[in-house]
Amino acid sequence: MAVNGTPLAPPALPTLPAHPDPGTDAVLDSGFLHELAHAFGGPFHFLLPERFDANLAAFRAALRDAGVDGRVYYAKKANKAAAWIERCAAAGAGVDVASLGELREALAHGVRGENLVVTGPAKHDELLRIAVLQGSLTAVDSLGELDRLVALAREAPARPARLLLRRLPPQQPHSRFGMDGPELEEALARCVRAGDAVRTEGFGFHLSGYAVQPRADLAGHLLGLCRRARALGLPADRISIGGGFAVDYAAARHWHAFLAAQRPEHYHARKAFPADGFYPYHSPVAGADALRAVLAAVPEGGRDDLGTRLRRTGTLLLLEPGRALLDRAGASVFRVQGVKDRDGYAVVTVDGTSLSLSEQWFGSEFLPDPVLVTPSGRARGPGVHPACVGGATCLEPDLLTWRKIPFPARPSPGDLLVYPNTAGYQMDSNESPFHDLPLPPKVVLDIAEGRPRWRLDRRPAR
Repeated sequence: MAVNGTPLAPPALPTLPAHPDPGTDAVLDSGFLHELAHAFGGPFHFLLPERFDANLAAFRAALRDAGVDGRVYYAKKANKAAAWIERCAAAGAGVDVASLGELREALAHGVRGENLVVTGPAKHDELLRIAVLQGSLTAVDSLGELDRLVALAREAPARPARLLLRRLPPQQPHSRFGMDGPELEEALARCVRAGDAVRTEGFGFHLSGYAVQPRADLAGHLLGLCRRARALGLPADRISIGGGFAVDYAAARHWHAFLAAQRPEHYHARKAFPADGFYPYHSPVAGADALRAVLAAVPEGGRDDLGTRLRRTGTLLLLEPGRALLDRAGASVFRVQGVKDRDGYAVVTVDGTSLSLSEQWFGSEFLPDPVLVTPSGRARGPGVHPACVGGATCLEPDLLTWRKIPFPARPSPGDLLVYPNTAGYQMDSNESPFHDLPLPPKVVLDIAEGRPRWRLDRRPAR
């Protein structure tokens, strides 16, 4: 750390600065964050809904530029805030929900039932029943679930149950999601026998990973399944390729340099993380550009790219991005409570817990560097003050950041640590009021007359 206020010069520590973002930078430099930290007396998240709007527009532009008819559904599991649902309702976008609570909240914030797609395995009967009544599209994961959906649809004969049949990815045969080839054949036969009780609109899949070609290959396979279903008299005019659109958090040179340099001694207690266990914080093809790449790819065994095949067959493309719609749409703020010197570095304790940075959920770490913000502004300077960041619990492994971050100044009580770009899957997937600590509130920010203004995220009463 420092001796008599003079920074030491430890071996170079790897860093991973996030991409600069004007919206986040404006908030960091506004002086507003310390006011909010004082008001809430604890950690909080801030949300930037205009960035969500821009990301949604980029996905729609990718579809439009390819001449493909498509619909974007926000995967609600990526973040619990109501602000995103409000934006979907305002823009006429859809929402992907996987529980009765998520479905009810989407409806409460103005999303029409027909603009919801219900996913998830082995859905509760009540969720299926409400989906039928609201005219929502249901991704059917098994033969048993199909039978339950048909039975519920027959109890509510005013409208058919809209459904997609989910295909088990042949590339991922051990996935717990979807039906294999023989099961799909049986599912199609049952849909035919169900008659007007159901409307079999097409097929979908749940594919892990971010690679472009496997997604295009499986989409091409679904187009063949649509032809098979139409030959049986079923409408089958759409396919869903799910989510899996990566987010590019950091520049390629920073990411590759970090991976090459990082070693156990760069982490508190020599914590070891396998390099392949980290999220790919740099992706050369990300967000809406990843969709463009999927549409431009030629599915296995074909000659035309996916976009051409979708246009030629008149097939509607559905997609369910979550993290990619939330890219740079929010950050997490923690206040420094104490600083303890160790051998050459410090342990900073903040007023929240690692449960609010959900890479811990995966036994990994959120790697983009947190920004140190003092009452006079962002810390800058040539100094190197290494510190890891611990949470305010009695648990030894409660560290927000195991890595020794080379801060430009020594963190002090009352300073803020701002973790950038945490809206997608980070800020609330694993939150818990452990020790009776309140969950960090979410603050929706916009800029008015050059200054941020805020409101608390609104959620319907439970």
